[in-house]
Amino acid sequence: MAFNLFGKREKAPEPAPEPESPPQPEADPPRPAEPARRSFFGFGQREAADPLTQAPADEPARRGFFDRMKQAVSRTRESFSESLSSVVALTREVDESTIADLEPLLLAADIGSATTALVLENLRQRAYRTGIASGRELKDLLKQELRAVLEAVARPVQHPATAPEVIMMVGVNGTGKTTTSGKLAALYTSHGRTALLCAADTFRAAAIEQLEVWAQRSGVPLIKTRQGGDPSAALYDACAAAKARGIDILIVDTAGRLHTKTDLMKELDKMRRTAEKLVPGAPHQTLLVMDATTGQNGLTQARLFTEAARVTGIVLTKLDGTAKGGIVLAIATELRLPVVFAGTGEKMEDLLPFDPTAFIDSLLD
Repeated sequence: MAFNLFGKREKAPEPAPEPESPPQPEADPPRPAEPARRSFFGFGQREAADPLTQAPADEPARRGFFDRMKQAVSRTRESFSESLSSVVALTREVDESTIADLEPLLLAADIGSATTALVLENLRQRAYRTGIASGRELKDLLKQELRAVLEAVARPVQHPATAPEVIMMVGVNGTGKTTTSGKLAALYTSHGRTALLCAADTFRAAAIEQLEVWAQRSGVPLIKTRQGGDPSAALYDACAAAKARGIDILIVDTAGRLHTKTDLMKELDKMRRTAEKLVPGAPHQTLLVMDATTGQNGLTQARLFTEAARVTGIVLTKLDGTAKGGIVLAIATELRLPVVFAGTGEKMEDLLPFDPTAFIDSLLD
């Protein structure tokens, strides 16, 4: 008997007797499927296919990701890389003078004094121990040191075992928090996750209407209340709706606040308790939205804010609008928090998962 292409049996002529062939080894039994691991999106996606924890694996997509990051930091790269190239071009033997020449370049990019001191000291020790042969090698070592600063604070996102995952967006007014909430919802839905937006910024005029516009653009449902209403009540309704509808991700836009505004910080605590009553472990992520163009001023503001808000990661907006993109490294050193997303423009798709390697390569390409 023989099998055709689709496995259906067909009658065949009686074959002539053939000599017995030696027994063939049995085929290996099929391997059990590898258990799925929760990635940034959570709930069973494999990490290897996760576009939010690393640059894409396939070359065209990876190249596109790199190009977008390179465009985002173009203003910083133009000023920083040009100055660095002048130092590297003149370097034949790396000594203390050469390393000292790097200090004003790093500070001008807003990398911060603490990060600059750390990086230069590591380069200095490397020069003393084994020597640095050329300007080209110095540039490569600088890239390694800057990348290590970002990788030192990288951490895996802890996802809940079951949906919904609650993400709270916090920060001061004017950083792009509401816009980023809408873009983040669109990013999740573009990768097959279901999302729900909660308009819990009931204090700022037109904040609810603004989020409504973003919800419509991204095709994501919105739970809201009236302006001036109780934000915790809106969050309660949103958590209940997310559970009832089987939503994967609930993104909560909170009122802009400063760490010095006691009443608003108390309200944030109340919202946390409200979410946890309905969804165990919520909020699972608390993302602080920062404006890259504010530089060290924004960093000073964020330093105390993170302590009060229990922030787990940073969303850095307007990265394309500053020549001081080195603030990413200052955040890592001084806040001990990873940048998880970067805003790179005004369009819906202009929110990138942050990749330390792509960032540093783009900066020093």
